[in-house]
Amino acid sequence: MTTLLIKNGRMVTNRNELISADIFIEEGKIQGIGKFDARTVSADKVIDAANGLITPGMVDVHVHFREPGFEYKETIETGSLSAARGGFTTVCAMPNLNPVPDTVENMELIQSLINKNAHVKILQYASITNNLRSEELVDFKGLKDAGSFAFTNDGVGVQTAGTMYLAMEAAAALNMAIVAHTEDESLLFNGVMHKGKKSEELELPGIMSATESSQIARDILLAKETGVHYHVCHVSTKESVEVIRQAKLNGIHVTCEVCPHHLIMTDADITCDHGYFKMNPPLRDNEDRQALIKGLLDGTIDCIATDHAPHGHEEKNQSMLKAPFGIIGSETVFKLMYTHFVETGIFTLADVVYWMTDAPARIFGLEAGTLDIGTPADIAIFDIDSEVEITKDFTSKADNTPFIGEKVKGDTLFTLVDGKIVWDKGGM
Repeated sequence: MTTLLIKNGRMVTNRNELISADIFIEEGKIQGIGKFDARTVSADKVIDAANGLITPGMVDVHVHFREPGFEYKETIETGSLSAARGGFTTVCAMPNLNPVPDTVENMELIQSLINKNAHVKILQYASITNNLRSEELVDFKGLKDAGSFAFTNDGVGVQTAGTMYLAMEAAAALNMAIVAHTEDESLLFNGVMHKGKKSEELELPGIMSATESSQIARDILLAKETGVHYHVCHVSTKESVEVIRQAKLNGIHVTCEVCPHHLIMTDADITCDHGYFKMNPPLRDNEDRQALIKGLLDGTIDCIATDHAPHGHEEKNQSMLKAPFGIIGSETVFKLMYTHFVETGIFTLADVVYWMTDAPARIFGLEAGTLDIGTPADIAIFDIDSEVEITKDFTSKADNTPFIGEKVKGDTLFTLVDGKIVWDKGGM
């Protein structure tokens, strides 16, 4: 039997207390948490956590790995290694691929690629409609049986209320979630950034907040009618937060996520017309950012997700008018959240760990996000004491992020999946 011992680590309790802890792993599962030495356990391998923070493996319900179809941006191998470097052990991959996982055959193709190339656990979304853009619904049951995690047209909103209603009915019948990129395209007006003073200053077309929040309002009413689990991707506006808050108070089964870039930056931080600042939804204003922070603290927003969206260097290194939407996030999110919010006292460390582990696992019913005896040894270890600089030295193929150059704490030392080391800062 293969055994492994993690020594000299710290864990954060629900009371936000840091306690010393070792973890004993046997055959890929956690068999003991406490204090161990050579007299109590014998391990084939020992990892020195060096006073690092031990957490459950992080869970990201929103990533784009681009394979098949767009391998020049990212692959399952590079994307999953990027996730591992960020401390993620379970990620949920979006379906804007070529071919789109809109048939059983296409889903089986993508699952075979995942089985062959993934370094972390990848759950694959299926699309809601054929080829994402159509109004024709997919075979929901067939795709569930083929391994679909949930259903989404992420990257584009479902534009027709009738289509969304029928999709919710079909998903609810299978106890599956509808995950929504909310964007009313009739309100886009070719916008490339948030509509406000900064867009006027840069002379760029703006995206109204109502482009997002109006479709959330529509979908919440449909979710009430159908009883489906409705999950909102990358919430970015104060109006969206308020609509979701009221829906929860009314007992509607709605959950949502927020991205670190929307919590940290605003459109006022956009220094020039460059593709690295172009993301969808866009960076909003400070009132929106404060509403997102409050929404996390009061439970309106359920979890943090990255929306890791890699693109090629040339296509992002140009004006927002021409660049694609998207920002990478797998390798930076914990560092950014720890530095901007835990060190400043806005969030507790326990809260940030919860929002990135147990919370996303709970809302989707995943066997992930906890450190319990007998569970898979999906574990991350972070250095929360030493400062590092975010550079372009990413494991991802892409470097499209405006956070390059920031000094942060919380670098990943080790990531383990089923007790196997998939990231080792000192040895990889």
